[in-house]
This record gives sequence, C-alpha cells and structure tokens, in this order.
Amino acid sequence: MANFIHSGDLPDGLDFGASVAVDSETMGLNPHRDRLCLVQLSDGNGDAHMVKFKQGCYDAPNLKALMTNPDVLKIFHFARFDVAVMKKYLGIDTAPLYCTKIVSKLVRTYTDRHGLKDLCRELGGVTLDKQQQSSDWGADEISDAQQNYAASDVLYLHRIKAKLDIMLAREGRTSLAEAAFQFLPVRADMDLAGFYEMDIFSH
Repeated sequence: MANFIHSGDLPDGLDFGASVAVDSETMGLNPHRDRLCLVQLSDGNGDAHMVKFKQGCYDAPNLKALMTNPDVLKIFHFARFDVAVMKKYLGIDTAPLYCTKIVSKLVRTYTDRHGLKDLCRELGGVTLDKQQQSSDWGADEISDAQQNYAASDVLYLHRIKAKLDIMLAREGRTSLAEAAFQFLPVRADMDLAGFYEMDIFSH
C-alpha cells in the first residue's frame, strides 16, 4: 500500500479502471468559505493518489476529466458534500456516482450509525483512525499522518460498496438508490444556492 501526492492535478495516463473511490479535504464544511485543499482517490487495490491544491489553483484537467467521465463510476461516502465542493472549486458536475452513506441509510435500517468509521468496522473489518479529521489541510505540506488519514477515507469504499450492493438487492431497494444518486448533483446545487438546511419537500 502506498500514498502518492500530486501537485495540482493527476499525472497523465493514470488509469483507475471502471470505478474510483473519491473523497476531499477542505478547510471546513462551508464550501463558500472553506476552500478545497485535497482530493484523494483509489481504485480499491491498496494505493491512494492525492491531488494537493494551492489556493486559487484549480485547473486540474486530468482530475476534471476523470470526475466527469461517463464510463467511470465515482464512489463516495457522503457524496453530497464532495460533489458540491468540486462544483464550487473545480466547476464540474461529477457523474456517474455512488454514495455509501445513502445506501447505508437505505439498507442498514437496524442502526442510526452511518459514518464511514461504522461502515468500515461492520462491513470492511477495518477500524479507522479519525484523529487527523480536524487538521490544517491548507498547509503547504501535509504530514504522513494526514496522508494516511486521507487515504483511509477511500481505500475501503470498493469493499464496502460490494457488501452494500448485496444488501440493496436483498431488500429490493437498488432502483431507489440509483434514483437518489441521480438527484445528488441537484441536491449539491441546492446546497450551494443556500438551501442546505431546508427540506423543500416538507409541508
């Protein structure tokens, strides 16, 4: 298992196959205020590639091409935030996509614990260390501990997806999940438009 850091974009010719696990790190949870600092990716085979952004430098043509490639499924945990922040800073609509948090809520109805740490423990047999979650991702250099934390957010998503897909089929909710994934970019646009806290479907 290795971590690879890339400055500003993915290198030419890097192939993640038919699906890639994706996550992002920002300076906070407000996309309008808190800039995108890092995007981490994995093909599920043990390596993680991380694109580190300098403030205001978001050209990244290779990363953008991957995120919008219709032939590559992007696997997220809580895609709603990542899709919104990538729309804000990279100017792209990420698709097609899959969100393990949404699927967890659709099929793991026996619990209210749908965080990545919970999914990794139950479905992946892995205990995540979340110590670096609140750290300075905007620093010029990120530490080994930060790299390992960022990698852990994508290394197990393929494994978790495989288990969740079995549960989705068993419970007859695959089409419901797919419809939710199709709506996610719209939900992200609504968040960016200021409707984050509002449920427009409520009475």
